[in-house]
Amino acid sequence: MSVRPHLLYTAWGFPPSRAGGVYRALATVNAFAARDWDVTVLTTPRELFLLSTGGDEALERRIDPRVRIERLPVATPAFSSDIAAWTRLRARHPELWVAADWRHDLMRFPERAYGRWRPTLEEAAHRVHRERPVDLALGTANPHVDFIPGWTLSRAAGVPYVMDYRDAWRLDVFSGRTIHSDRSRVGRWERRLQDAAEEIWFVNEPIARWHEERNHRAAGRMQVVANGYDEYEIPLQVPVRPERSSGLRFGYIGTVSENVPMRELVAGWRRARERSEVLRASEFVVHGYLGHFGGSGSASDALAEAERHGVVFAGPVSKATIGGVYAGLDVLVLALGSGRYVTSGKVYEYAATGIPIVSVHDPKNAATEVLRDSPAWDATVSLSAEEVATALIAGATRSLAQTPADRADAQAWGSRFERERQLGARIDALRARVGRQARS
Repeated sequence: MSVRPHLLYTAWGFPPSRAGGVYRALATVNAFAARDWDVTVLTTPRELFLLSTGGDEALERRIDPRVRIERLPVATPAFSSDIAAWTRLRARHPELWVAADWRHDLMRFPERAYGRWRPTLEEAAHRVHRERPVDLALGTANPHVDFIPGWTLSRAAGVPYVMDYRDAWRLDVFSGRTIHSDRSRVGRWERRLQDAAEEIWFVNEPIARWHEERNHRAAGRMQVVANGYDEYEIPLQVPVRPERSSGLRFGYIGTVSENVPMRELVAGWRRARERSEVLRASEFVVHGYLGHFGGSGSASDALAEAERHGVVFAGPVSKATIGGVYAGLDVLVLALGSGRYVTSGKVYEYAATGIPIVSVHDPKNAATEVLRDSPAWDATVSLSAEEVATALIAGATRSLAQTPADRADAQAWGSRFERERQLGARIDALRARVGRQARS
């Protein structure tokens, strides 16, 4: 193309959001900008996250300065934590009030808490297109209302659009259960959106195959664009820690949600300390938020109970400086919710460090396929305390034996998951396609 193509990108969760999907969104817009696209982002106000779920302002500084950001207003009660601003009815009967308020979402789009954003997104998409014609629209979900700007511009002006799923809309990736039928409003909307999309992206093969089986018309346009790792201020390729002989430092980095098998992990850790002198001299450090929305539950209760067993909850860490945290660890624990559709973006970052990894999750998880050929990986065969302990002890043995050369080999293996390698081919293919359409 003789001029820079224009991408309209829509993401509810964008820096300074701390949600897991924000890293994919940030990397995607930066990758397009680096390939000489003009990029406009439609997203939410910064305060939506800073005043509710919390944010990572250091991450915001990683946005390519060439990216133009439009923060669109949205009145979403689910993110309103200022009780003084609530009505008397909401304060006295919050559950009833929220249930009644959902009609403002569902009458516009079948997605609770987010559907009401649709009119604002449609107006913004048309305005941006008038100001500077859009060549490609890309929305990342969830929420799935993020797909609306592309669909709207496709209908009005023939603009091609891409749907980027980070999980799934109608599939519970943990249980494998279909949560919305083909005939439901969600099912009809999803088919409508997919049938008109230029491409549809999924983060792993199992999720892609599930969708191909349910929409054969769109199957040929479905692509696997895996997550990957991103380099920030401190390199992820950290050296072997020399002090490990006096006690190992196991680490988990990520949100401690209810899907994380923290109770099973703690039980296995305690059993491993009973069986291994090395583990008795070691500690287990957990970095992350307690729940996606700051709540606590059985996972955080398990952490509190485990403090006397060498488990330390160190709280969240900024993504921009996460390399420094990895540099202080000897074994990484990949604890994930069960489900063959579950990968987690964390697996790629773990692999990039070259540090030995111990998987504590269902062996059928998609993450198993990612790590199967890793030179620095051990995995539990079940979530029983005994089997988890066996995997942790194996990880300790591997860590103590790992040489700098071994670490370098593991890092070289993990480098295949660098985010640019996942995104680059698709962006180049889309640019060629957009160029042909512009010339036709």
